[in-house]
Amino acid sequence: MKKILFFVIVLCISFSGYAQKEFDAKFKPIPAKKSKNKETIPPKVVAPEITPPAVVKKPDSLQVNPDDLFKDSNLYKKEANSEGVFYNRNQYLGSFKINTFTSTIRYRDAAFVDGDKIKVYLNGKVIEPEVAMDGAFKGFKIKLEKGINRIDFEALNEGFASPNTAEFQVYDELGVVVSSNQWNVGLGYKATIILVKE
Repeated sequence: MKKILFFVIVLCISFSGYAQKEFDAKFKPIPAKKSKNKETIPPKVVAPEITPPAVVKKPDSLQVNPDDLFKDSNLYKKEANSEGVFYNRNQYLGSFKINTFTSTIRYRDAAFVDGDKIKVYLNGKVIEPEVAMDGAFKGFKIKLEKGINRIDFEALNEGFASPNTAEFQVYDELGVVVSSNQWNVGLGYKATIILVKE
């Protein structure tokens, strides 16, 4: 009997535990708090109707036409029209802006060290009359003039293996590489680089 009584009590407690009072008619929901900050909407961006005037571009001082550069037959040997021989001509290596007062030019034989020799000019004046190139970099410093500084490397020979080949590097006085390239020119021809000091 005690077991039945205990079972009835547990059953009554469990039914009263599952009873729901939320659905009673007296239930009132709690309203949400109203925010004190109002949501701001960003203004619409309207593009201007007036277009600005076109910018007048200054001509680039670096634009050099190699055909015009090599026209002077007193300074540059005329290109040979030999079929299959690509190095019997002058080679333009580019023009570059530079902001420092001096520049360092370094060069070495780029391929097989075969006894290549060069002569170096700065603005038409000889600054290195004869340089024999080997596998290690050699070089010199030049003082740059304001405006155009034209550096010509003339092949004095072609060594044992044609053509006269070299790798060169141009640095500003801070040690920053301005240009790095190679030339392949025949006997008497020149490789030219232009540095424009601003």
